[in-house]
Amino acid sequence: MLSKTHELNFTQNLQTVAFYNIENLFDIYDDEHTNDDDFLPNSAKRWTQKRYDRKLYKLGSVISQIGLNETQQPPSIVGLAEVENAAVLQDLISSSELAEHRYNFVHYDSTDERGIDVALLYREEMFKVQSTETFSVHLVDDNGEPDYTRDILLVTGFLNNDLIHVIVNHWSSRRDGDEATAYKRIAASNRVLEIINQLERLYDNPKIVVMGDFNDNPTDRSIVHLLANAQLFHPLISKWTPERGTQNHDFKWNLFDQIMCSNNLLNGSDQGYRFKGAEIFDEKFLTQYHGKYKGQPYRTYVGKKYKGGFSDHFPVYMLLEKD
Repeated sequence: MLSKTHELNFTQNLQTVAFYNIENLFDIYDDEHTNDDDFLPNSAKRWTQKRYDRKLYKLGSVISQIGLNETQQPPSIVGLAEVENAAVLQDLISSSELAEHRYNFVHYDSTDERGIDVALLYREEMFKVQSTETFSVHLVDDNGEPDYTRDILLVTGFLNNDLIHVIVNHWSSRRDGDEATAYKRIAASNRVLEIINQLERLYDNPKIVVMGDFNDNPTDRSIVHLLANAQLFHPLISKWTPERGTQNHDFKWNLFDQIMCSNNLLNGSDQGYRFKGAEIFDEKFLTQYHGKYKGQPYRTYVGKKYKGGFSDHFPVYMLLEKD
């Protein structure tokens, strides 16, 4: 067993930073300002209190285990996608699997038509928030009308005295076709570049982490453009193979969920945190065990059919270490 002193040093010196698309974490109440009708007790999906509570438990159990094998503790920072509101985040951090870890969160309501947002969970003993801001991605539809999507969230804070800037994303989906919607993700990529440029003007050599569900793979134009122009390091590309990814569509693995970081996190020359490793968190308990979908994410719903799983995405995470 580790001594208390050893445990403390371990906790301070090795940190997990994660991202997880949690597949439609909606409460059971109707919000007249958003399109949440699918997630109500009387909807076709029959989204009941029992199912909501089960989802909270399952998500909490996943989050608490990301990076646990390497760090012996839950992640210090977790970006989330597909969150309805602050109430569901409060329920999540108060759930049985997370309450003892004293998470807090940053969340803003966006103008997304479905009412889903990004958010950031953080353990208060590990990460001290200094500032938060959201950035809209300005899109128009074929009729020239505003096409609302999720805002991009920027959170700046101290990870054990090391200033880190975290940019959380959930870019527009491919629902209307990959090519037909590609311009939306290019627009989001340019918006992230603007945020990074702003940080570089305000801070000397800022340490930046860009995470999210980008609805594009690392080889797609939006990500290639971002990596090249922001000079970011992408540690997860080598983890993506024909047999492995974070999301599966028509039996093809995608790496839509990604974490990238600024190159100054590779050297740690200022005695602060530096990159140690990154992984897809695709433990067997998160997968479907049997049938033709074996090995794919164990989902909460397939269409309107309730499966009772976790999410249709696997989380990803990065390890940061300092001496």
